[in-house]
Amino acid sequence: MRRVLFVCTGNVCRSPMAAALFNAHAQRVGEETLLFAESAGTWALESQAASGHAVTVMAQRGINLAAHRARTITPQLLAAAAVVLVMTRNHVEALASEFPAQRHKIHLLSELKSRSFDIADPFGGAREEYEVCARQLEDLIESGYEKIKAWALSEPLTRS
Repeated sequence: MRRVLFVCTGNVCRSPMAAALFNAHAQRVGEETLLFAESAGTWALESQAASGHAVTVMAQRGINLAAHRARTITPQLLAAAAVVLVMTRNHVEALASEFPAQRHKIHLLSELKSRSFDIADPFGGAREEYEVCARQLEDLIESGYEKIKAWALSEPLTRS
């Protein structure tokens, strides 16, 4: 199984929503045994649950985030991932600087649409901001799923 790692800052909004959306898509297309997404944060709020609005907007899509607990990215998580998708250009820079040997597998999520833009952090915002973020993540993952799969399958399989 290839691991896809979604990374944001606190690991309570964007990356857990993205990982859940990715896993739901993989399941819909029958590839849940081929690809599996996880999430982490560059400055995670360790062991904190997903934000309430993130749980709500995912529940509206039939996805349960209740069990999610935030965690900070580690060298082991990064090494085990076949592909790493981050929310902002700052995340790319931070991870590439801290883990230069893994730079080749780090991608800005918006690259899935051949663009370069940051996914805004809805943390602390209104439910509508979470809905906008979720729709954006959903669109990028749905349209870019095959590209993520190709990136993941191009990496040698790692054991963990």
